[in-house]
Amino acid sequence: MSQTFYDIIILFFAYSFLAWLAETSVAAIKSKDFRNRGFASGPFCFIYGFTGVLLTVFLQELREDAFFLFLGSAAVATAIEWFTGKALEGMNQKRWWDYSGKKWNFDGYICLQYSVLWGIAGFLAVKYGNGFLLALYHLLPAMVEKAVVWGLTAVGLLDLAGTLMSVYHIEEKLPRVIRWNRRLQKWTIRFAANLSGRIENRIKKAYPSIAREEADAGEKAGEKCSITQLFWLFLIGAFVGDAVETLFCRITVGVWMSRSSLVWGHFSVVWGLAIALVTALLYRSKDKQEFHIFWIGTLLGGAYEYICSVFTELVFGKVFWDYSGMPFNLGGRINLLYCFFWGIAAVVWMKILYPKAIALIHMILKKTGRVLTLLLAVFIAVDVCVSILALVRYDSRGNGEEAVYKWEQVMDQYFDDGKMQQIYPNAMN
Repeated sequence: MSQTFYDIIILFFAYSFLAWLAETSVAAIKSKDFRNRGFASGPFCFIYGFTGVLLTVFLQELREDAFFLFLGSAAVATAIEWFTGKALEGMNQKRWWDYSGKKWNFDGYICLQYSVLWGIAGFLAVKYGNGFLLALYHLLPAMVEKAVVWGLTAVGLLDLAGTLMSVYHIEEKLPRVIRWNRRLQKWTIRFAANLSGRIENRIKKAYPSIAREEADAGEKAGEKCSITQLFWLFLIGAFVGDAVETLFCRITVGVWMSRSSLVWGHFSVVWGLAIALVTALLYRSKDKQEFHIFWIGTLLGGAYEYICSVFTELVFGKVFWDYSGMPFNLGGRINLLYCFFWGIAAVVWMKILYPKAIALIHMILKKTGRVLTLLLAVFIAVDVCVSILALVRYDSRGNGEEAVYKWEQVMDQYFDDGKMQQIYPNAMN
């Protein structure tokens, strides 16, 4: 069952609203008082909407396999929950939720019982919920359907913008957005219960762990990982990842095989993004024990590789790797052994290579300033764009479509089938 753009947006807001109802109800029952559990001011928990859409898009092929749909939902949603918790903590060095008191928790942001709950919820949503919600949505006239989607999108964007401004205390920048956001907040409170107060106070009340850490908020604010550093880490990770995979193929298969994601240079974008992400999420935890980093790397690496596999197939119409012949694989997209490799790579990176990489980056920036960084950023951006165009044309050419536009003719001239097969030897329709 394929979904249109409007279907995806309506599912996003539907799951955001339903999750808000559930979270708010549970919190009210526990505390015997109404608490708006959403990050935004409106009746939405956007992280649940995002997760619902992600599971819908990337796990659709597992609808008929109950066990793997449950397992995939649990893994992907748990990874998103951990990533979101870390990202929100990075915004202002505060925990938005804390499972440290629960059994089988990990880092205080995820725990086994909620991972199982994620798996069940994801299974029900992908298997049954999407069809039911979309059937209700399509009862509306076509024009009303589109109006509802665009109206919800406008409300959501304004709500999110106003909330972020309140979190970062920049209300004076766009006062109209803030005023609108506060009106929405008041409407939400009237809709659910009689509760007043500003966004910041509401968040503290909903998430007591934030209030507990308020006094220590500035304690961890010293070390930061800048965008420039993350770009260089992406570059290093992409190059090293390509080299490792190329060498691995030589040792295991006996041939030198291109493992690059881009048409120019030896760069694996999957590895580069993984290194940048794991650094952004774990650099504050680099001094923790190896098993901590290993299991986080295993979980996040598996979810990340699965999503990358589905994404590239949906966008480019190509399968770039297939583990169907390996034991303990999930749809041929990931397997247990390589998930463990992700965990080992996370430990090696954070404990051994990351300090050396940061020292190298500091030395490069000290000698070249931002000039080299800017030039490389432009090169990578152009390389990515050309690679996307070449892959799109490669796929359409394989379907027998003639070159009509100038860019298609240029791709055919410089990146014909022979060239593309050399760069992407494992790409399959």
